[in-house]
Amino acid sequence: MSEVRAGSARRPRVAVIGGGPAGLMAGEVLSGTTEVTVYDAMPSVGRKFLLAGRGGLNLTHSEPPDAFLSRYGERRAVLEPLIAAFDADALRAWAHELGVTTFVGSSGRVFPQEMKAAPLLRAWLARLRAAGVHFAVRHRWLGWRAQDDAVPRAPATLRFATPDGERLASADAVVLALGGGSWAKLGSDGAWVPTLRQRGIRVAELLPANCGFDVAAGGADGIGWSEHLLARHLGEPLKSVVGRLTDANGQTVERAGECLISATGIEGGLIYALSAPLRDTIAARGEAVLQLDLAPGRSLERLSADLARPRGSRSMASHLQGQAGIKGLKAALLRECLPAADFADPARLAAGIKALPMRLVAARPLDEAISSAGGVDFSEVDAHLMLRALPGVFVAGEMLDWEAPTGGYLLTACFATGNAAGQGVLEWLRAQDVQR
Repeated sequence: MSEVRAGSARRPRVAVIGGGPAGLMAGEVLSGTTEVTVYDAMPSVGRKFLLAGRGGLNLTHSEPPDAFLSRYGERRAVLEPLIAAFDADALRAWAHELGVTTFVGSSGRVFPQEMKAAPLLRAWLARLRAAGVHFAVRHRWLGWRAQDDAVPRAPATLRFATPDGERLASADAVVLALGGGSWAKLGSDGAWVPTLRQRGIRVAELLPANCGFDVAAGGADGIGWSEHLLARHLGEPLKSVVGRLTDANGQTVERAGECLISATGIEGGLIYALSAPLRDTIAARGEAVLQLDLAPGRSLERLSADLARPRGSRSMASHLQGQAGIKGLKAALLRECLPAADFADPARLAAGIKALPMRLVAARPLDEAISSAGGVDFSEVDAHLMLRALPGVFVAGEMLDWEAPTGGYLLTACFATGNAAGQGVLEWLRAQDVQR
């Protein structure tokens, strides 16, 4: 702001709390013109980012902007201007500036050429340090000092728990980027929720997103798979299927992809893409019926006719494989989810193959989810992501109440909101100088 030290104006101090993509991007925007310190509770920053990139870092997606923005559902309107300011092309250009080339995969997803997160993170941290960004790890944020009220014209005093006891740090502005509530062991534990609620900030309950679900099938007490299916197919992928759901509002949602059998139900890309309507339908109705088309390349009429052909002395398993291409896991799921009588009726069996009913009764726990829904309500922040009730305090990343499927959409929005928060801090600090 405009405090004078040794006869010259000092640079404003900004605390960025959280060292994930959103926090680091905010720090990058603020570097050079402010004195930035990135605080993180873990021994090093970017841990969830690194783990997310273990199987290939999916940075963003190459699909057209309208389709891209549709992935954010009800939050499209509030995220659209933020993503427009730092979109998929800007993200790829930013990575290239770090020396990381990217390519578009067959699915339209964008990856670094090396497919790994570590080289990008190393280059990024090196650039941040060269720009003067400081890092304070093993600093768990505890909130503000009791007598401070985040007054905009005076530095706020922040409290941190460290291995050496509690420490205080003053800041002229703060960016909160502590993540959502998934993957607590990597730092995103949602511990910030009560701290903000105590300040009167509306925070929607953190819920699992991009998660697996428990199935009501042949397991003990009617929950989970039968021992027979688990012994043969646990962890096996279910490929080339279409999932269809009629949600609690009567809307039909459909996605194509693949998934896999988990110990208690089903998970994987197709399920993650449907996780929001599945979760919300279970909350409203107590269960959600996911219909799986196990033979999307064949019509119901053709399947019925093929299955009606005499099978002679062949077993039902051979008949299903020969006439419908159904074998292995798909055949096992038919046995698990359809009544035995349906196998004697070609029309009913064909209907089951085209719309296998899978009753899902619960989302897996939040800490198992890839990401989380819920967080700070967008009504609590202005267009620059500053909390209206706490001037000078900005929020970015998964702390905000939005969700998106995997495919690069999560990271893109984290980078974009981090960029927006950083730009918002600069504008706010300039306004304070003008007022002074």
